[in-house]
Amino acid sequence: MTRTTEPDPVAVVRDYYERSARREADRLSRPADGAVERELHARAFAEHLPPAPARILDNGGGPGTWTRWLARRGHRVTLTDLSPALLDVARDRIAQDSEPYAGSVEAVVEADARDLSAFPDASFDAQLCLGPLYHLTSGADRERALREARRVLRPDGLLFATVMPRYMRLVSTVLEHGTAAFTSGTADLILDEGHYHDARPGRFTGGYLTRPDDITPLFEDHGFRVRHRLASQGILAWAQPEVAALAQRDPDAYERLLDVAYRTAGDPSVHGMSGHLLVIAERSTAPAA
Repeated sequence: MTRTTEPDPVAVVRDYYERSARREADRLSRPADGAVERELHARAFAEHLPPAPARILDNGGGPGTWTRWLARRGHRVTLTDLSPALLDVARDRIAQDSEPYAGSVEAVVEADARDLSAFPDASFDAQLCLGPLYHLTSGADRERALREARRVLRPDGLLFATVMPRYMRLVSTVLEHGTAAFTSGTADLILDEGHYHDARPGRFTGGYLTRPDDITPLFEDHGFRVRHRLASQGILAWAQPEVAALAQRDPDAYERLLDVAYRTAGDPSVHGMSGHLLVIAERSTAPAA
């Protein structure tokens, strides 16, 4: 929890995912952790993605959860990630899929979101970037990643990117560590600079946490037009264990609550306390600033 200067922040992030690959691979399946996010993101993708068969880059897609989801819906998908361990999980799972789904995955490639030079300009109709931006603590690195994301999208192509707001991480850190979160400077680092580091092995680290008001300028300064900003867990971010219990005892109420969560996910009043925000942005034909 101490303020540290890492010589290679990306190596720290890679190490985290290498250590936690199996746990991370199942996160979106856990009822009290990622299930609401998975459901709301799936609705957003179904609503806003171009019709199949679109060519889609799942940039930083880890274990391939969304790669497989997209392939099952007829899209042609390329998966990239920093972590060889997560990509191994993805390859195993893709290999278990029946044709034609597995055949719709064009490639599984180790790559850094800041360097997509393996792909030509304007080679994808849409791109998912559901992790890289909140692991790039340097403004210059975020700019590089957005430039690369824009470059590989065709004109008017869509970017679906997640960012992490500050307040939920701040509160969860204080709940876990108590006074030490303040005396170590960790709380101030999150609140004032949006940086989160945890030196403990296997713990989430190397995080960049944003303010909702900074999101649109970040994307629009780098050649995108922001269409939508959606809270990934909607109004349910702080009640996921209770929502999981509701799914078991009253499935109809659970589905109706998810409907409400998705319908209200664009409400700015819930964005600051969301665990993640999903940004849907169109590649502008105008040059980036």
